[in-house]
Amino acid sequence: MSLREAANDMSEELVRLRHALHREPELGLDLPRTQEKVLGALAGLPLEVSTGKGLSSITAVLRGAAPGPTVLLRGDMDALPVSERSGAAVVSEVPGRMHACGHDLHTTMLAGAAHLLAARRDRLAGDVVFMFQPGEEGAGGAKVMIDEGVLDASGRRPVAAYALHVISSVLPRGVFVSRGGPIMAAADRLLVTVRGKGGHGATPHRAADPIPAACEMVTALQTMVTRGFDVFDPVVVTVGSFHAGTADNVIPDEARFEATVRSFSAAAHSRIQERILMLLKGIASAHGLEVEADYDVSYPVTVNSSAEADFAGATVREVFDEHRYITAPQPFTGSEDFSFVCDQVPSAFIALGACPGGADPARAAYNHAPEAAFDDAVLPDGAALYAELAERRLAREAAG
Repeated sequence: MSLREAANDMSEELVRLRHALHREPELGLDLPRTQEKVLGALAGLPLEVSTGKGLSSITAVLRGAAPGPTVLLRGDMDALPVSERSGAAVVSEVPGRMHACGHDLHTTMLAGAAHLLAARRDRLAGDVVFMFQPGEEGAGGAKVMIDEGVLDASGRRPVAAYALHVISSVLPRGVFVSRGGPIMAAADRLLVTVRGKGGHGATPHRAADPIPAACEMVTALQTMVTRGFDVFDPVVVTVGSFHAGTADNVIPDEARFEATVRSFSAAAHSRIQERILMLLKGIASAHGLEVEADYDVSYPVTVNSSAEADFAGATVREVFDEHRYITAPQPFTGSEDFSFVCDQVPSAFIALGACPGGADPARAAYNHAPEAAFDDAVLPDGAALYAELAERRLAREAAG
């Protein structure tokens, strides 16, 4: 029986696990109920299982029948602070929390891959590390797991690592997408406070108004991006929060805004912070004001190994069909903390269309939306691809 056939045979078990995870979403690094469910799903398998110290992670090592290298498979487990309005048959039972990014599917697929590979461990010349990771949504759980030793869990560094991520729209259901090179953006957070001196709105010359300066900063950031960075190596700055004042005739002491900063190369990522801070200080100085700018470097660019991305694409085409794989023409603008794994191990991050059957991918709600819905039908294919990538990659190493 092929891995794909075996995965299809376990569809009902996969759906049950995914629904259980979806009903009880948890946030951040502390996912005790999720961890409990995953440990239950792995119970009885010939795995060396350990849990995290600073987070509710699970690292499971499957030893092959013959010695050899290590391949790592990663699935993230955390949800989002979103109130679900998907209208799906199974919805979150926790108010204000939802698996709006499909991590419940990733976790289920990875658990399924553990079952598939455990049943074929006699064919494995090497080891597989299953990385069940909390805290992808901003908490940097991958980095915490790396610091706790996940990359050395088998006793040797992986020769390759793979991660899957479902998308609720844009892609047709069942289509895999990846590319060599940058696949996801770096994401940083900018918090700015402009300080002046409050006063009466009728006499602004007697105050030091921070609002016009803060507004100038917002627009100047956009100009700086278009004039300071190559259009073919883009940077995106979006100000998503702006707060100042309490009344129409009161000049406040300060104005605050927050922005997300996205970039797609290490070079742009390293330059953008310096350019932004220089710009903000210059504008504040020109207005005779003070500015406090906190630049939080969050996730680096997720860069696929070209060799591993090509290998993943060839595997999809052979196992599923030519039409099931697309080479992405450009990176996605979202960010991923799998980037921390990519920085240390040749890796491939692969997207999978999971738009519900009958829905138009062009109109369906995107990941993170309260209406985002994902089709359980992709669970067996995701589990099968995880397993195929690990088995084939170990076999390639064994063949020399």
